[in-house]
Amino acid sequence: MNWRPLMVRKLVAAAVFLALPFAGTASAQDAAPSDGSLTLEGVAAVVNDQPISFTDVRDRARMLLLSLGGQQPTQEQVQQITGQALEQLIDEHLQLDKAAEFDLEISKDEIDGAVEGMAAQSGLTGSDLKSQLLAAGIDPSSLEEQMRAEIAWNRVMSGLYGSRIRISDNQVDDQIEQLRAAAKKTQYRISEIFLFAPDPETRVQAEEAARSILEQLKAGADFRVAAQRLSSAPTAATGGDMGWVSTSDLSPELVPAIEEADGPGVLGPIVVDNGVYILFIQNKREPAEATTKVDLIRLITQDSTDENLKAAMERIQSCDDVQSVANTTQGLRAQPLEDINIEELGPEGKSMVESAEIGKPTDIFAVSGGLGTMYVCRREEGAEALPSRDDLKSSLKGRELNMISERELRNLRRDATIIYR
Repeated sequence: MNWRPLMVRKLVAAAVFLALPFAGTASAQDAAPSDGSLTLEGVAAVVNDQPISFTDVRDRARMLLLSLGGQQPTQEQVQQITGQALEQLIDEHLQLDKAAEFDLEISKDEIDGAVEGMAAQSGLTGSDLKSQLLAAGIDPSSLEEQMRAEIAWNRVMSGLYGSRIRISDNQVDDQIEQLRAAAKKTQYRISEIFLFAPDPETRVQAEEAARSILEQLKAGADFRVAAQRLSSAPTAATGGDMGWVSTSDLSPELVPAIEEADGPGVLGPIVVDNGVYILFIQNKREPAEATTKVDLIRLITQDSTDENLKAAMERIQSCDDVQSVANTTQGLRAQPLEDINIEELGPEGKSMVESAEIGKPTDIFAVSGGLGTMYVCRREEGAEALPSRDDLKSSLKGRELNMISERELRNLRRDATIIYR
């Protein structure tokens, strides 16, 4: 078997970073070198007995060259981007082969929707984008096949592993504790591009590639697109976004550069044992002030007297009873209020909630057109603004699925027969 590791694909891509997709003013024909290196015919590679033609590679490379905008690519850049195009096509062949095992078909409407989504990132419609490709001598089917492979692969991975991934309550609890601990520290909103380079030789190549990427980022290229196309980190799927992190969440090698940064901006290249990082510091925030969070259930009656409300309150022994009593009592309405910052209740409401016992009601108070009380179901002192448990569970599941997808693609490459011509 003749194959190249995923790292090679990333390094080849990194040497010529792609700016805003399809935003270039120069055509691919104008950008291509005069020696015709992108117009050769024949077979560039064979993947499990399926050929990838030079025409396929040429169209994909021209798509990537459009990303360079008005810049004139060097011969070296053309070679690098042609290599990237070939590696992308190999991955897509493997992904579609896997999808074929499950008789998975992707409809034209799905592909058109994906093209529309990509075009919208540059303020275009799908028709505009295809017109630009045709004007540059590129068959739009190259983009459509790229979308087909992406959709099919995501569907296969979700189908095979989505239902198997179980995020336990303990995992969510651990994540919450990590977020709470981080909220007490200075935090940075950071995005990353990581070029995997496990040995000294490839680290030199990765560092050179990172410098090329940095030049284009500083010239205004889109960091998010760079991460999606080039990064080997799991965050590539989200444009490199790591979210809000503290220095304790990061590799020690990255911390000095972050702490010494004057403010928002791009940092790098930062060489570590297994690769090279480029970081984008978007923002910084100091430790959040602790507050009190409460879960409440408001019980409201439209009566002008408190007789009906008091009778209902006598039947309620805990928060679990409030909704059922309201449902069986004419004129009563229960309204849950979850994870409320106590400051949002105003001085009077805050005072009532603070003085009420957990599971018990506050004093009766006037509301518009009637009377009400609030049952205090949870009160958490010193709480921070945290994502919901459902959001955390979804995020953890997505992270695991992305890691599995990367692993499965590496396994497909390892097991495949790939012949480079």
